[in-house]
Formats: sequence, C-alpha cells, structure tokens
Amino acid sequence: MLLSERFIKTIHVNGKEIKTDSEGYLVNLDDWSEDFVRALAKQEELTLTDEHWEIVRFLRDFYHKHGVQAQVRVMIKHFREKWGPEKGSNHYLHKIFPRGGPQKQGNRLAGLLRTKGEH
Repeated sequence: MLLSERFIKTIHVNGKEIKTDSEGYLVNLDDWSEDFVRALAKQEELTLTDEHWEIVRFLRDFYHKHGVQAQVRVMIKHFREKWGPEKGSNHYLHKIFPRGGPQKQGNRLAGLLRTKGEH
C-alpha cells in the first residue's frame, strides 16, 4: 500500500465509491455531484437547507469564475448583501457550517480543494 493510500477514504454515492482525503475533500474534483453533497452532509451529520445549497453553489461558481476559493470576507460581503447583516455574518456562516465554517466544510461540500494553509 502506498503511503498516500492510508489517507484516502471513500464515500458511497449512488453505488459508486468516491475517494476523499482523510478530511473529506475530494481526491478527483470531477467526482463532485449534488448527490455527493448529500452523502457527505449525511456523513458529517449536517442537515442541508436552502442556505447551505446557496453557499455551495456560490463557492463553486466563484471557483470556476476566478480559479481560486472564495475568502471568508468575500462570502460575508456577498451574503450580507443577499441575506442582510444578521445572516450574512461570519458568526452565522460558521453556525450553519459547524465543522470548520464555510471555508472548510463549505469547500468540502462544494467539491473544492483544501484552502491554502490548511493542514
């Protein structure tokens, strides 16, 4: 077994095994699907709401448009304009993504890579 294989997990999505790293980030970004989001959310005990889906879609769109993950301050600005100051706050975004906030848990669900500097 290769050393890197020890750090690979799998998640079952529609009868297919999808590889993730030890923290749930996709190994192959092309394996992302909305069913992957549902499966990973279930594994992370996260009940998805319309707000979660909006954030996941925002993260994916931002990445495809700019080639980098959105910084938290960019997310806050966007969602403050869209949802108002209470829900468009760092505190609220971390509340609905309790496992690392929108930049970690959100990026995992959006099928994006770890952000720079994550361990």
